[in-house]
Amino acid sequence: MKIISIYRSSRKDEMYLYVEKALQLKKVPAPLMEMFGTAMHIMDMPLKADRKLARVDTARLLADLAEKGYYLQMPPPKEDYMLDLYPDRPTTGVR
Repeated sequence: MKIISIYRSSRKDEMYLYVEKALQLKKVPAPLMEMFGTAMHIMDMPLKADRKLARVDTARLLADLAEKGYYLQMPPPKEDYMLDLYPDRPTTGVR
């Protein structure tokens, strides 16, 4: 079992970093931290291989923690129907 910390990105909605609590963000590369922005601590939690997480493959998370020292959860893809809500609406000069 590992104790992990979860951080939310200040720059990208629904982007999260998972790290071992003891190491915090020490193993996250500087270029990734620059892209990630300010890391806002969300929570700490115990994690075992059999624990189910909503949008994260726990086995992949644990493998990335062991190999890289962090796991980056990217935002989910936008649904196509959400991109076409107003296809005929002009994007400039609208009041």
